[in-house]
Amino acid sequence: MQFKEKGLALAETAPGGSRLKKIFKGPLVYLILAPIIVLLGWSLLSGAGVREVTTEQGLEMLANGDVKKAEIVDGDQRVNLTLEKADKKTGATDVYFYYVMQRGGDVVAAVTDAKPKDGYTDQVPQPNAFWSLMSFILPLLLIGLFFWWILSSMQGGGNKVMQFGKSRAKLASKETPQVTFADVAGSDEAVEELHEIKDFLTDASRFQAVGARIPRGVLLYGPPGTGKTLLARAVAGEAGVPFYSISGSDFVEMFVGVGASRVRDLFKEAKANAPAIIFVDEIDAVGQRRGQGMGGGHDEREQTLNQLLVEMDGFDDRSNVIMIAATNRPDMLDPALLRPGRFDRQIGVDAPDMKGRRAILDVHSKGKPLSKNVDLDVVARKTPGFSGADLANVLNEAALLTARSNAQLIDNRALDEAIDRVIAGPQRRTRVMKDQEKLMTAYHEGGHALVAAALNHSDPVTKITILPRGRALGYTMVIPLEDKFSITRNELQDQIAYALGGRVSEELVFHDPTTGAGNDIEKATATARKMVTDYGMSSSLGPVKLGQAQASPYLGEFGSARDYSEGVAVSVDAEIRSIIEQGHNEAYEALTVNRAVLDRLAGELMEKETLDHLQVAEIFRDVVKLPPRQLWLSSNDRPVSDLPPIEVPSSVSTDNVEPQASAPVDAEPAAGANAEPAESPEENGSAS
Repeated sequence: MQFKEKGLALAETAPGGSRLKKIFKGPLVYLILAPIIVLLGWSLLSGAGVREVTTEQGLEMLANGDVKKAEIVDGDQRVNLTLEKADKKTGATDVYFYYVMQRGGDVVAAVTDAKPKDGYTDQVPQPNAFWSLMSFILPLLLIGLFFWWILSSMQGGGNKVMQFGKSRAKLASKETPQVTFADVAGSDEAVEELHEIKDFLTDASRFQAVGARIPRGVLLYGPPGTGKTLLARAVAGEAGVPFYSISGSDFVEMFVGVGASRVRDLFKEAKANAPAIIFVDEIDAVGQRRGQGMGGGHDEREQTLNQLLVEMDGFDDRSNVIMIAATNRPDMLDPALLRPGRFDRQIGVDAPDMKGRRAILDVHSKGKPLSKNVDLDVVARKTPGFSGADLANVLNEAALLTARSNAQLIDNRALDEAIDRVIAGPQRRTRVMKDQEKLMTAYHEGGHALVAAALNHSDPVTKITILPRGRALGYTMVIPLEDKFSITRNELQDQIAYALGGRVSEELVFHDPTTGAGNDIEKATATARKMVTDYGMSSSLGPVKLGQAQASPYLGEFGSARDYSEGVAVSVDAEIRSIIEQGHNEAYEALTVNRAVLDRLAGELMEKETLDHLQVAEIFRDVVKLPPRQLWLSSNDRPVSDLPPIEVPSSVSTDNVEPQASAPVDAEPAAGANAEPAESPEENGSAS
């Protein structure tokens, strides 16, 4: 215990000691001490053994004949006296006094009448060439030292003032905690691609024997939290070669040309230590598309990008230097940066599927005491769409909740609460609602859940709560039982219908809707707009992409331009309104037919406040399903085929087989984002 306390004390005092050491190393201390030392030395040298007396005392000494020698200094109005004997009061033989200009005649007469033994003299001070020069140079020197200190502080230390053009990349050392591919889960394809790079750096002869060359650049792209930086750290731990890591923002400084200089220095150092790996995190900070914004082609960022393009394309074929970069926005990168020869290989790192989530949970649960009744497969099933960082946060929150309750094992209750915290935020226990508002919230959330249960293409309801959490007064959790890579038109219509279920429930029961449906209407409208403008699911407009695919990265939503006429815009608004109205009517029909179930569900929520999937299934046992929708056709003029699709051959069926690591190549990339309303809870926003 004493050792730990001592270590803690050292850890607490270390930052203060380092700050003091940094202050003493800087020039600020010397700027303060130098003038003090000069003044002290000057006063000691010039004033040793000399004492000042009053004007009256000085005139008395002259009148009494005690003065041996006198000197009148013009301009200073000062008289220096050398005495015959040491003065009794001051004990000095050399004294001086000052006089005012009006008394100048009397002082001169007193000195003349005293007739000192060694005589008297007048001194007219002449400017000293040395001190005149120093009075001009010294201020300039102090100003230069001040600016030197400012520049050195901006560059992170007094010893780097002349090195701001050098690379600031960090070289991974042996003391750095090693991360290997065994610590990476849920990204099997990315691991496989990067493992090949590690093999090439270890032994390139196997690849060169068949005329292959390793990719000069690898771009990792995907949503935040999916493990792009972790993959790069795993390459560093596995390759056993120099690994330089730097952020894209470290290249850009306020000084023109610094970023380009740092790029040159980084690649020069990497080539000198080849084989080596360069990792640039958040490369979009320096690699954005050129020619946009107010800077034109001459700003510092674009000069840095130009130098980066030259260095990447200037690799020698025999140079074993590989660049790995990570970004969340590959669409913002310059096309010249993405072409083969620079980033030959682009690897997508998406949110993991259920198998990947299970593997990630296994990695992050190491060292955490889990209860025997905890099933990580269930946790993986409850967290569709979660990234690796989200899953790590779930387990960490569960551990914190367990420690807060002074328990020893992490149980299912802590894991469920942790999932709710990650999805909707911590529970707001201090917010107490009145009975009427609580009842309206119960009917609102019950409307979401009941409409979802009455539809034919929606996912099952797994949880309903009216406890305030985050910005929501309550939420309904609708989670798919399995991972989906695409989504149908009927499923999108179901999402719109149950998103409006809360608003319809308020209209049906209270005849007075609240502001709590604002977020629901926003989601429903966004889904309907994507159906019309992005997915071509409108029979009147057809499969046409409407609107700019990518807004300007500088202007955001204000930079998006409409590439269709006003007449088409009217048709788009009409189609969106038609889809929303259809979902509104379906939700109204579902709640009207199952009104008794809605009342029973609201009563259970008022009593228990939170219902799990088993309790919800018991209440919904007698829910009446809506009839299937009519067959949707993109055009009534085309012939309708009655031929059904073929059956999936049993030899290639994967429904009852453990899913493979790779996803379908032609999977719709927008499906994951489009399925977000089904994976995220329906929020009942606060009416306040």
